[in-house]
Amino acid sequence: MSFFSTRGRSGVTASQAILQGLAPDGGLFVPAMFPTLEGPELASLGSLSYPQRAALILRQYLEDFTPAEIEEDVRAAYSPERFDDPAVAPLRRLDEATWALELFHGPTLAFKDMALQLLPRLIRRSAVKNGETREVSILVATSGDTGKAALEGFRDVAGTSCTVFYPLDGVSDVQKLQMVTTGGNNTHVIAVKGNFDDAQTGVKELFASGDFREKMKAAGRVLSSANSINFGRLAPQIVYYFSAYADLVGQGAIRMGDPVNFCVPTGNFGNILAGYYARNMGLPIHRLICASNRNNVLTDFFHHGIYTTHRTFFKTISPSMDILVSSNLERLLYESADRDGELIATWMRQLKECGSFSVGDQRHDWMAGVFWADCADNKDTLAEIRARWLQDHYLMDPHTAVAGHVLREYRKAENDRTPTVIVSTASPYKFAADVLFALTGEKDSGTDAFAAGEKLEEMTQVPMPEQVRKLRDLPVRHRRETEKDAMAEAVLAELG
Repeated sequence: MSFFSTRGRSGVTASQAILQGLAPDGGLFVPAMFPTLEGPELASLGSLSYPQRAALILRQYLEDFTPAEIEEDVRAAYSPERFDDPAVAPLRRLDEATWALELFHGPTLAFKDMALQLLPRLIRRSAVKNGETREVSILVATSGDTGKAALEGFRDVAGTSCTVFYPLDGVSDVQKLQMVTTGGNNTHVIAVKGNFDDAQTGVKELFASGDFREKMKAAGRVLSSANSINFGRLAPQIVYYFSAYADLVGQGAIRMGDPVNFCVPTGNFGNILAGYYARNMGLPIHRLICASNRNNVLTDFFHHGIYTTHRTFFKTISPSMDILVSSNLERLLYESADRDGELIATWMRQLKECGSFSVGDQRHDWMAGVFWADCADNKDTLAEIRARWLQDHYLMDPHTAVAGHVLREYRKAENDRTPTVIVSTASPYKFAADVLFALTGEKDSGTDAFAAGEKLEEMTQVPMPEQVRKLRDLPVRHRRETEKDAMAEAVLAELG
């Protein structure tokens, strides 16, 4: 299968798309078509393990990888040594019509592990397939979870380095500690004095800079990305939508072919876009419910068809969703525009130069038939954490709680009782102080993340993950900071 840029028609193979990360024209690579997985093939997923499900689905896209290569990589990525639940992505029932798809059982306790345990293996294979002998230098912008997952995935992987940029004051204490204590000889962490959009824009500008590329080339390095702009990040995320559906059928909650909804906490739009791709492949998804926090740029877009960044940026208790420029939306826009790359390039230019663009009524109506959107502020989020604990004895992190609140609003507005899966994206212990406050209503300014975690564990009897418990004693290894307009110099200095 070929892949094309959302802003042009330059065709590449799957391995080339994964290795390059971002298209030369600044666009995102998309598959030439959506393969289908319906009928007997869809039904067959029920008897397969998660790695087997992943291999079956990824084979549909990664045609220049052999089945044996894919099977070897997914077995290693989703091994029991890396995921603490044998199901990898287990499904927990909350009430008669609602389930939580837990994607936080990997090494960094966030859904990013679902892709970033696999992506380093795909990138190394892609380099070999394309005769690339230079070091593959991974650049990542993170709003909290991608950074640690990328660092963990690429740590000490031969022939690679991984440099992560995070907003200096825009991640939780645990998220920051997870990154700055990372070991490995090829990992680098740099704090950006700005917000996530500043970090993400800066990384995109580095990819677009001919001067920066030449300096990296002279140093024997080639650029790639581990953000969800890389199709190699997106493809593994498609798998868990199919897996959740197969598990619903296996539990007797639905019959094969019945529709389901997915409610997804959404910032950069990659997670929910993977659900849209699964829907295009034939998965019976009725609605994709897009849940945003107070940074509700996507909510407004799906309501009005106008995307605008002319708004205040808020720091919230769901920091991984504190985003105003949702990069993966470009892939959905490409489909809404009948794959007109010139139109996408125009919209992206308008967004960069004017801060907004409009898709028009017809395209807006088309998207509204698939997506429904709403948002939750901090008060709503805290209330949802408390309500789910009291009603269902289920402990949610703030991002998952945003989705829980929005699902309640969706059901009130649409009177839709279709079985719905809330995509649960992180362990509550990554945000223990806020979760504890939600349950008790008491905030102790002297309580750090670890003390809050211990109190939360004592109160709920939900075990604290060892990954969090061990953070307290790990040494800080990464201390570099940079202004947002000096990221190139910071990378070059860090890599040496």
